[in-house]
Amino acid sequence: MGALDECHYNVELENGINVGECVELGFEGEPETLAIEDAVGVLLQGLGEDINREGLRKTPLRVAKALREGTRGYKQKVNDIVSGALFPEAGLESKFGHAGGAGGLVIVRDLDHFSYCESCLLPFQVKCHVGYVPSGQRVVGLSKLSRVAEVFAKRLQDPQRLADEVCSALQQGIKPTGVAVVLQCSHIHFPDFESAIFDPNHHGWVKISVMSGSGVFDNEKADSWTDFLSLLRFRGINVDDACGRGSVNKSWCPSQTFRKMGASDSAMVSAVSSILSSLGEDPSRKELAETPARFVKWLLNFKNTNLDMNLNGFVRSKRDSLTPNGDVSCNEEHICSELNLSFWSQCEHHLLPFHGVVHIGYFSSNRINPVGKSLLQSVVHFYGFKLQVQERLTRQIAETVSTFLGEDVMVVVEASHTCMISRGIEKFGSSTATVAVLGRFSTDPTARAKFLQIIPNSC
Repeated sequence: MGALDECHYNVELENGINVGECVELGFEGEPETLAIEDAVGVLLQGLGEDINREGLRKTPLRVAKALREGTRGYKQKVNDIVSGALFPEAGLESKFGHAGGAGGLVIVRDLDHFSYCESCLLPFQVKCHVGYVPSGQRVVGLSKLSRVAEVFAKRLQDPQRLADEVCSALQQGIKPTGVAVVLQCSHIHFPDFESAIFDPNHHGWVKISVMSGSGVFDNEKADSWTDFLSLLRFRGINVDDACGRGSVNKSWCPSQTFRKMGASDSAMVSAVSSILSSLGEDPSRKELAETPARFVKWLLNFKNTNLDMNLNGFVRSKRDSLTPNGDVSCNEEHICSELNLSFWSQCEHHLLPFHGVVHIGYFSSNRINPVGKSLLQSVVHFYGFKLQVQERLTRQIAETVSTFLGEDVMVVVEASHTCMISRGIEKFGSSTATVAVLGRFSTDPTARAKFLQIIPNSC
């Protein structure tokens, strides 16, 4: 099984049960799932794809399952989570307890969640920190704080509303003296093809921190907030730039700068609207009015076109090495590299983005890249902006660059896959590496080792 296969199919086992399958099987065949499948088929056809080709046949079902799993919070109730998890604990009132101490702040830090952005339907990552001051001699099971946050994260969201809803639900559910919520949110900033080509310094993420409080945390300048934020900084969590209610920039989602769709995209826009309805949302809600158009605009970056790659006469005979003057040389060759070429792509199995860097190794007698970094970066973007799987992307890059770097080529692709955080697996911080080797790299382990040793030194 390859690295990307692990990315898509590796699941945790709990008591011998395939957890990933348990999560997904409940939705298959339901009317909402079937409606989403039909809509995804329209989107794939709008991209010029053959929905019956291998690799795409089950994509509509996979997308439907992922979306319904990622928005299951609409059907969950906080009371069902909290009601059986309140426990009596003496000494947790504002008065002194039996041992002379007073009840105080409880914090759970670094809860990892994801949510679907209501502006563009792309997942964004959430690092959640929750605190409360108990009252009525009641404490709540610590795991319930994460579960309550997940109820609201598993809905179409924006960061501030997510923080406010978690805060309000905990205040109502456990009736403490106060609740504090801080979220650190990261939204993928996916460039279009042109900006990826012409802006090598494009940043891949937009980040924002938000806060919400109730009770003794209602005033953001209260001492209770000072204690809460100090306990975050104690563990290296800096949220000094966190925004409070009413101060968040509503355009934090990068897609809000997208242009509106033309008439030719209307079928795809209507398909996304039907997906929103199938998830239980109202597509006419103000915050969702432009979401279908934004999602389609982003998706059209990966439209299947018949563009030809112009290599500008760089194709050369196998085994040739070019000197700086362009002459063929048979001198002793060295392993050279071009590292950290950025790429952006779209997983054809789940219609979710993945992105990362490409490292290319090759042999050269003069240690000089005969074609320049820009051409290699263009090759990477050419194959990245398509519906892809990482193994195929790696192989295509290797085969193409071998036509002008020589047949001895090694390509390593390192990527972060959104599907690893936004489906049942939810493995935050994971990454996937794939390798393609041609020529001497395929038979010489020493050459492979030398090139791989170069990569960490460049990062």
